[in-house]
Amino acid sequence: MTETDIERDVDEAQTAALELAKLSDAERSGALHEIADAIEARTDEILAENERDVNEGERLLEEGEYTQALVDRLKLSESKIESIADMVRSVAGQDDPLGKTLSARELDEDLELYKVAVPIGVVGTVFESRPDALVQIAALALRSGNAVILKGGSEALHSNRILFEIIEEAAASADADIPDGWAQHVEAREDVDALLEMDDAIDLLMPRGSSAFVSYIQDNTSIPVLGHTEGICHVYVDDAADLSMAEEIAYDAKVQYPAVCNAVETLLVHDDIAAEFLPAIADRYETADVEIRGDERTREIVDVEAATDADWDTEYGDLIVSIRVIDSLEAAIDHITTHGSKHTESIVTEDEERASTFMRSLDSASVFHNASTRFADGYRFGLGAEVGISTGKIHARGPVGLEGLTTYKYHLEGDGQLVATYAGEDAKPFTHQEFDGEWSPGRLSDE
Repeated sequence: MTETDIERDVDEAQTAALELAKLSDAERSGALHEIADAIEARTDEILAENERDVNEGERLLEEGEYTQALVDRLKLSESKIESIADMVRSVAGQDDPLGKTLSARELDEDLELYKVAVPIGVVGTVFESRPDALVQIAALALRSGNAVILKGGSEALHSNRILFEIIEEAAASADADIPDGWAQHVEAREDVDALLEMDDAIDLLMPRGSSAFVSYIQDNTSIPVLGHTEGICHVYVDDAADLSMAEEIAYDAKVQYPAVCNAVETLLVHDDIAAEFLPAIADRYETADVEIRGDERTREIVDVEAATDADWDTEYGDLIVSIRVIDSLEAAIDHITTHGSKHTESIVTEDEERASTFMRSLDSASVFHNASTRFADGYRFGLGAEVGISTGKIHARGPVGLEGLTTYKYHLEGDGQLVATYAGEDAKPFTHQEFDGEWSPGRLSDE
C-alpha cells in the first residue's frame, strides 16, 4: 500500500466517523448481531485461513523465530470462534455509550449546559498475534460510533484478512446505514509509520505490544497514544492467607491461559508461610508443566531453577513463573513497585487492613483481593470486550471498553441570551446550578 492509498483510506474513515456518530443505538447494535451471525456461519472458512497462519507459525517456532506462546495465541477453534461471536453479541448488548448526559448545569434561567458523551472519531490500532483482537476492536469501535484503522501482526495475516472481510460484508448488509470505510485494514509494516504522521486525521492511537513497541509509537507521533504494554502481573500470598485459596488462585493465574497479559508472572510469598505453601504450589505447578524460577530462599524449600535479576522484569507469556520469598507486606509492595508494569496485582489474605493497604499503595490499573489476575479482562468486567488494557493514567485505565472509546462535548441550550447581559457594571449573575436532566435538541422550546 502506498502512502497515497493510506491517506485515501484514512480520509474515508474520517467521513465515515461523522456518519457513524449519527446512527441510532439500534442500528449500531443490529449491525453487530449481523457480524456475530456471519462469523459463526463462516467458521470453516475462518479455521482454514487460521490453519495457514498456525502452520507457518509452527515452522518458525521450529526455526527459533517464534515462541510457543505466540503460536498458542494464534490458534482458533470452533469453540473459540463461538466465543468470539458471543463477545460481539455482548458488545451489542451493552448500554449505548453515546448521547449520555454526563452532567447538566443551569447557567441562568432558560440557559442550560449539557456535557454529552460522543465518539472519539478515528481510532488507529496496532495489535499482536491474537486474531480475536481484530474482532474485539472492530466491534467496540462500531458500537461506540468510531471509525477504526486496524493493523494486525503479519503472523495472523490470513486470519485477520478473512475476519475483516466477514465484518465488512456483514456490516454492509445489515439493516442499517453503516457507512463504507468505517473500518480499514492495513497490512504493511511501513503503513504504521505513515499513520503516525496523520495527526490531523487520526484522533487516537492504541498500540498493543511490547513496551519497546509502544514507546516507539509514542516517540514518533503527535497523535495521543493509549498504550497497552507488558503485563508483569503479581500475586502476593500474605501470611494471613487461606493457603488452599492461595494455591487455587496462584494456579489459575498462571495456568488457565499463560499466553495472555493478565497471567501472573511473579509469585511473592511471605516467609512465615513459605515452608508450608511452596511445596504445595510447586507440586501443583508440576502437574501443569510449569517451570519455576526461584530466589535463594525459595530454593531452600523447593528444588527449582535459580531466578536471575532479569526474571523479575520479564513477561514470560508461557508456563514459567518466578517466585520470591519476602518478609512483609511492605516488601511485597516495594517489589511490585520496582518491577511491575502497572497492569494487574493481587493479594491473597484474610486480613482486610492489609488488603486495603496493598490495594491503596499500588499504582496498577487493576488491584485485586483474593482473586486471580486473569479477571483483568473487558468481557469479565462486564464491558462486553476490550480494545486493550491500558497501563497508563490518561483518558482510560485497565480494560478499555466502550466508555474508553468516548469523549464528550458541551451542548448549550438557550433562548436568545447574549454574553453582554452578563458583563459590565450591570452584569446579570449566573446561577450555575447543577440539576438532573437529559439533553435533547430544542429542550427549552418543548417545555
